[in-house]
Amino acid sequence: MEQVATKNYIIDFDSTFTQVEALDILGEIALSDHLDKEERLAKIKAITDEGMNGSLTFRESLVKRLEILDAHKKHLPLLVKELKGKVSKSFRYNKEFFSSHSDNIFIISNGFKDFIVPIVAEYHVKESNVFANSFEFDAHGNIIGFDETNNLSVNGGKADQIKKMNLSGDVYVIGDGYTDYEIKAAGMANKFYAFTENVERDNVTEKADHITPSLDEFLYLNKMNKALSYPKNRISVLLLENIHPKAVELMKEEGYKVEVYPAGLDEDELCEKIKDVSILGIRSKTQVTARVLENANRLIAIGAFCIGTNQIDLAACNKKGVAVFNAPFSNTRSVVEMAIAEIIMLFRKLVERSNAMHDGRWEKSAKGSYEIRGKNLGIIGYGNIGAQLSVLAESIGLNVFYYDLEEKLALGNVKKCNTLKELLNKADIVTLHVDGRPENKNIFRAREFSWMRDDAIFINLSRGHVVDIIALRDNILSGKIAGCAIDVFPEEPKSNANEFISELRGLPNTLLTPHVGGSTQEAQENIAHFVPNKIMDYINTGSTSNSVDFPNLQLPAFENAHRLIHIHENMPGVLAKINQVLADHEINIVGQYLKTNELIGYVITDIDKEYDKQLIKELRGIEHTIKFRVLY
Repeated sequence: MEQVATKNYIIDFDSTFTQVEALDILGEIALSDHLDKEERLAKIKAITDEGMNGSLTFRESLVKRLEILDAHKKHLPLLVKELKGKVSKSFRYNKEFFSSHSDNIFIISNGFKDFIVPIVAEYHVKESNVFANSFEFDAHGNIIGFDETNNLSVNGGKADQIKKMNLSGDVYVIGDGYTDYEIKAAGMANKFYAFTENVERDNVTEKADHITPSLDEFLYLNKMNKALSYPKNRISVLLLENIHPKAVELMKEEGYKVEVYPAGLDEDELCEKIKDVSILGIRSKTQVTARVLENANRLIAIGAFCIGTNQIDLAACNKKGVAVFNAPFSNTRSVVEMAIAEIIMLFRKLVERSNAMHDGRWEKSAKGSYEIRGKNLGIIGYGNIGAQLSVLAESIGLNVFYYDLEEKLALGNVKKCNTLKELLNKADIVTLHVDGRPENKNIFRAREFSWMRDDAIFINLSRGHVVDIIALRDNILSGKIAGCAIDVFPEEPKSNANEFISELRGLPNTLLTPHVGGSTQEAQENIAHFVPNKIMDYINTGSTSNSVDFPNLQLPAFENAHRLIHIHENMPGVLAKINQVLADHEINIVGQYLKTNELIGYVITDIDKEYDKQLIKELRGIEHTIKFRVLY
């Protein structure tokens, strides 16, 4: 029988095992009371970078940094405490790798044993497997230098150290610096993996056998024990339509590969672009059709960075096993404030007054200008926005009425109308806050306008297709409607570079805005937090809380278990088949959660035993399976 070669893992410490360079942190501690602290720290960082990119010999770098540090033995416990919180994220949750391979994991560093050993010991790395420099102290405990006989204090020292160790078997090096590459260059390692989770150096990555943005990637490539079933750097994210930078930042911090595109994409463009995308982020312009989803071979989730999801074929997403998340509350306040502002502007005819001033006309007059106090506000659609609008409107003196197809709790003194006609007969102001479902197309037509009071004003901040634009134009031109504010349109430009075309252009007392009801910095930042966190929670735990198309499951955290996610057509007997497969493999179920909707069933199963590839194959092969994935 052929003997499998021993595998040895050489891991760097600074900016690999930890997120930072330890001497930089020691400098912040030791220099905390120095007046020239910032200047010295900048010098230390510059010298560190010069040593890392090879433009300065390591020993020169070390000597210069220690001269600037002014450090003492008493600073080392503080440094260790700080570094324990700075261990690289992917190292922290992959402790099993370190414990399983402790005999063959070696820390070889140009740093110092004095602070390295206490850190790596918590990850089952043996002290005898740590090779690094040692500080030298004077009689008062001041750090005055290092052991210059140690070959790790000079360039090429890492390769020399490995040569002395005379390791049997294969050697794999994981590190971020040029000195780590030198091990491979000297012929002392089979492969060099450039670790880029914390820092990326071009002159190092270009020399690497493989770039590994996290320890997960290294473990995945080498088919080893890992905390995650799939490296996050292999999860590809496409964010369209100028989504807030905070969302980009959060997803990059999570480890995803993120691509940003400023505008929407048409169907053909998106069909091509989405082929290898795992997460798609859009706003209101991009249409995710069934045809687009047919080309989405790897799509896990879609984030709608807005309230509405009518631009997404949710039924097709269900059939494809794609979870959709939106932001139902994040921009509510922004839309409500805009509605209040527009009510005041239209009753005071401020748009026409402003336009006249721009034309050089001074039209000072109270004619046609009214206060809003005591007027009747009619809200069509008493959801999150409609309800909050009613509270603010009542507080500034409006009498508020609402109409909704569903039974809703009326807030304050708001009065419910039993029919739409009843509301329109009462209201001086009509404002639409309905959702974008297809059956709401043109719910406001010539008949509905005829039911409105003469000289009422009309506001639509909901969806463009719910209003017959020609009927609205005719009622403005006839004087039946005294003014309108429209933020959404049946057809909207794909980007800011395209012309806006509408029959409403040029009408009197008409306020047109480019779909910006929820476009405030606060709202966009709220959305940029909310949607990515929902998607990341789904990918990390399987939780579908607030999903638009999936059955909603809020799942507990799982420890010491493996979580299996099974999405299937809502057919009888699937759960029984899942459990039979698990029973056949003698696997105990720690916890199981099932929820269904009319199209799909969503099953989460936590198991407490190692699983093999055959189990996965059988679970994927169950009839009516749409998608199956393993969290770890």
